[in-house]
Amino acid sequence: MSTTAIDTNTLPRTPWNGHADERELEHWASVARTVAQALAVDALARDAANQDPFSEVGLLRDSGLLNLLVPAESGGAGGHWESAFAAVRIIAAADGSIAQLLAYHYANQSSIAFYADPATQGAWFARSAAAGWLWGDSVNPVDPDLSLTAVDEGYRLNGLKRFSTGSSVGDVIVVNAAVSGGTNDGKVLAFVLERTREGLELLGDWDHLGQRLSASGSVKYHDVLVTPGDVLGEITPDPIVTLLTPGLQLAFGNFYLGIAEGALAAGRKILLERKNSWFLSAAGSYAQDPIFQRTIGELKARTAAVGALAEKLNRRFDTEVGRAGALDAAQRGDVAVAIAELKVVATEVALEVANRIYEVTGASSTGNDVGLDLFWRNVRTHSLHDPVDYKKIEVGQYFLHGTNAPLSLYT
Repeated sequence: MSTTAIDTNTLPRTPWNGHADERELEHWASVARTVAQALAVDALARDAANQDPFSEVGLLRDSGLLNLLVPAESGGAGGHWESAFAAVRIIAAADGSIAQLLAYHYANQSSIAFYADPATQGAWFARSAAAGWLWGDSVNPVDPDLSLTAVDEGYRLNGLKRFSTGSSVGDVIVVNAAVSGGTNDGKVLAFVLERTREGLELLGDWDHLGQRLSASGSVKYHDVLVTPGDVLGEITPDPIVTLLTPGLQLAFGNFYLGIAEGALAAGRKILLERKNSWFLSAAGSYAQDPIFQRTIGELKARTAAVGALAEKLNRRFDTEVGRAGALDAAQRGDVAVAIAELKVVATEVALEVANRIYEVTGASSTGNDVGLDLFWRNVRTHSLHDPVDYKKIEVGQYFLHGTNAPLSLYT
């Protein structure tokens, strides 16, 4: 398999073009709602058990969501990113962990289109679709680089990666590493390993405040053989190649939004069920009290505003990814900043909603059996993925000077 840099002059397309129509959007929204309803039944109990979510992955697989973005000619649904982002948002309202798994799956699976030679993309997508692969990753850029050493049969991989989302339940794991030696010396390659590859050790050490079922433990590599057939391609600074990172950031914005919507829905139900009213109030019930109506109205309005921005950008992403090799650096930079704007407001609104929803639900809603804290724990945990203050700087620099942040796996 070729590991040379992608030449944007010969890259004919990414497999996505055009936009989702209303029929497609409604179909996948309906599928996602069905999955979300099933997840909501025991979300709190599953979070407390903190077990690898194999059954939840099975639910995603059986629903068809894992193959939503796979081209129809490769055995997939031939859907669009707008539908995928909407599905992440809907599922996040019920279970933020599983929404994260799905969001990362879409980004990791799409590595095929962003990194692989067009001549090999169809075969990769077909293999994924036929087996119903869930794609995890092991690419955390803040860890020391892995060691990928050229040998006669390919490469040998050694080292440790933390925060490898989906690794313990993924059928395959995307790994990025720089090559030492051989004809590809110094190049950064993206390659795919099955979870059961000899020498790949899953440490199972993910035990955090939230996103407990995101299967984000560490992976250790002990002289793992990476063959040429495992390699997707080289990671280059070409605009279409690096568009993958803004796409993942857009997925983050959608699942933060979904968590906010889930917290609002749970708070509304609790508020409507509250009896009587505060003793100083003239209202007949808490839900009829203007103070509580004002609070939940404010949170609902802010969430709706974030939702409108997300929907606009979800549709725009299909436009940008459809440019394929014609996407230029200026277009890539502009959409990245627009997504950073969403990341800022989605983070802040989701945290505010998940926190302030208690103001309308009362002291009894802090009971551990209620589970309202799950929304805050999930968004608080994942929103630390990369500091939102740097997203604000990214937006400010672009607005003032027209300059973009340096390319990275965070920008």
